[in-house]
Amino acid sequence: EAGEGSGAQVAEGRPQHPLQLPERSSGRGRFLLEHAAPFSAFLTDSFGRQHNYLRISLTEKCNLRCQYCMPEEGVPLTPKSELLTAKEILTLARLFVKEGVEKIRLTGGEPLIRPDVVDIVGQLYKLEGLKTIAVTTNGINLARLLPRLKEAGLNAINISLDTLVPAKFEFIVRRKGFHKVMEGIHKATELGYHPVKVNCVVMRGFNEDELLGFVDFTKDLPLDVRFIEYMPFDGNKWNFKKMVSYKEMLDTIKQRWPDLEKLPCETSSTAKSYKVPHFQGQISFITSMSEHFCGSCNRLRITADGNLKVCLFGNSEVSLRDHLRSGASEEELVQIIGEAVGRKKKQHAGMFVVPEKKQQ
Repeated sequence: EAGEGSGAQVAEGRPQHPLQLPERSSGRGRFLLEHAAPFSAFLTDSFGRQHNYLRISLTEKCNLRCQYCMPEEGVPLTPKSELLTAKEILTLARLFVKEGVEKIRLTGGEPLIRPDVVDIVGQLYKLEGLKTIAVTTNGINLARLLPRLKEAGLNAINISLDTLVPAKFEFIVRRKGFHKVMEGIHKATELGYHPVKVNCVVMRGFNEDELLGFVDFTKDLPLDVRFIEYMPFDGNKWNFKKMVSYKEMLDTIKQRWPDLEKLPCETSSTAKSYKVPHFQGQISFITSMSEHFCGSCNRLRITADGNLKVCLFGNSEVSLRDHLRSGASEEELVQIIGEAVGRKKKQHAGMFVVPEKKQQ
C-alpha cells in the first residue's frame, strides 16, 4: 500500500522544542509553534512513532476487478448495516484530528463510487487542524466528480494505473475504462492538482517493460509517477518471483536517463523521489518490500466496517464501530484507540523478512 510523507517528523538539526523558533518563521507558524499542544500520547506507539495520518476506507465495493486484487465474480460484501455511516466516519475523523491527525486519505474499494463522497469531503474540510484531505482512486469516476470534490475541499489525489497500454489495462482490470482514467489524470492537472500522483504497481512479466513509458509520461505533465514494489502475498505465503525491486527499476531507468536526479525527501515519506532534468513531473519508488519504511510509519487505517488496523499486514483489528454503536464515550474511544496503537509491532506486523534478491 502506498502513501507519502506528511512532513510530521522534524528534520534533524531543526528546532525540536516549541519555544526554539526558526529565525524567519511566519507569524502564523510562530503562533502555532508557541501554542502547539504536545502530540497525543494515544497516537504514539511504544517505538515513539507519532501517527498523524489516517486512511479511511469508504467502501469495500469496486467498479474494477483487478486480477491481483479480487476474483472476476467479486468478493462477498459486508451487509450495508455493518458498514460505517457518514455520520460515524465523521465522528471518528473528528476524534482522530482532535488527537493530532493532520492528514486523512479516503480509500476503498473505490471511494468515488460511494454516493455521499463529496459530502464527506466537505464535512472533513470543516475539521480544524486537518491539513490534507486526499483520495486514492482508480480514476474511472474522477473526471466527472473532481470539480465538485475540489470545491468541497479535496486537496490531494493518487490515481492507480498499472499500464499505459489500453488492451493490457482491460486485461488486468477485466473492464473497459482506460480512456476515463487518462481523462481523470488530465482533469486533475487542469484543475491545479500538482503533483497528481499516479500509483503503478510493478509486476514481473506484466508491466516491468513499461517503466520507460511511465517516466516519459512525466515529461509534459506535473505528475509524480510512483513505482510500487509488488507485495507478492499469495493466500498466506510470500512469493517473490513477481517482485521487481526498486534497485532493478532504477537501473533500467538510468540506462535511458543517466542524468536522473535524486530529490530530497521528508522523514516520514515512503517514497524515494527522482526527476529527469527539464521534465515537468517526477518519479518515485515505494520500496515496501526491499527497504521497508516501518521505522517512520505514521499511518493508521479504518476499514469500511469500522475496524482500526494499526498495520496493513496485521490481523489484529479493533471494532471502533461496535464501541461507537454501544454508546462508548469519546474518552473511552480514545483509550481503545491508544491501546491498539500501543500494541503496534516494530515492522510489518512482525511477520516477515524479505530475502535478498539476486541481481539478474
